[in-house]
Amino acid sequence: MAIEKSTIRRRGIYLLPNLFTTGALFSGFYAITSAVNGNFDISVVAIFVAMILDGLDGRVARLTNTQSEFGAQYDSLSDMVSFGVAPALVMYLWAFSSLGKVGLFAAFVHTAGGALRLARFNTQLTSADKRYFQGLPSPAAAAILAGFIWLCLEHGYNAESFKYMALILTICTGLLMVSNFRYSSFKEIDLKGKVPFFVAIAVMLSIAFVMAQPQTMLFLLFLSYAISGPLVTLIMRRKKLQARKN
Repeated sequence: MAIEKSTIRRRGIYLLPNLFTTGALFSGFYAITSAVNGNFDISVVAIFVAMILDGLDGRVARLTNTQSEFGAQYDSLSDMVSFGVAPALVMYLWAFSSLGKVGLFAAFVHTAGGALRLARFNTQLTSADKRYFQGLPSPAAAAILAGFIWLCLEHGYNAESFKYMALILTICTGLLMVSNFRYSSFKEIDLKGKVPFFVAIAVMLSIAFVMAQPQTMLFLLFLSYAISGPLVTLIMRRKKLQARKN
C-alpha cells in the first residue's frame, strides 16, 4: 500500500537559530579554555558574547518561525555551559584557587544554581507569568561574575585582595537563581511601537555610557538588576497585603 507524501514526517533541525546557540556554546567553552590558560580578560568577554548570541537565537527562531523542542532543549544545555559552568570555573581559577574547598563550594553553588534555575524554567514555560522570571536569570548571574572580574582586571585590582568579596558574590548569584524573587522579563516592552523622542535620546545616552566604561557599567547594570528582584517582590507583596486589608 502506497504511503501518501503528506503522512511522511521529515526529521531534522532548524539550522539558523541553532547556529546562534552553537556560537553561544562555543563562547562559553572558549571562556573556560582561556581561563585555564590564564587569559581572564578574554574569558569574561567570551561570556558576554555568549549572552548576546543567547539573546539572538530565540528572537531569530520567532522571527523565522523556526521554534522547536530541540532548539529549546539545546538552548538550555548551552546556557548551562555558558552561564553555569563557565563563570563559576573562571571565577574559581581567578580568585578561589587559594581558598581550597571553600572556593570549590562557592563555585559549585553557582553551577548548581544555574542547573536548577534552567530546570525550573523549562518546567514552567506554559504556566509562568511571561512578565516576570522566577529567580535571577542565569545570563544575568553570569554577567555579574564576569563583570566583576573584568572590572578588577581593568583597574589592576589584585584577585587576592578581592577573593572574599568574589566568594560572597558567587554564592549570592547561585542562591538568587533558585530564589522565588520575581525579575522583570521586559517582554511587555513594545519595540515595534512608537515612543517619545526623549526616550530615544535616553536610550542612546545609556548606550554611550555603557560603551565608554563597559567594565564598570555592565557590572553595575546587572548588579542593579539582581537587587531589583527582592525589591520588586517586596513591593508586590505589600500591595497584595494592602489590597486584602481594603
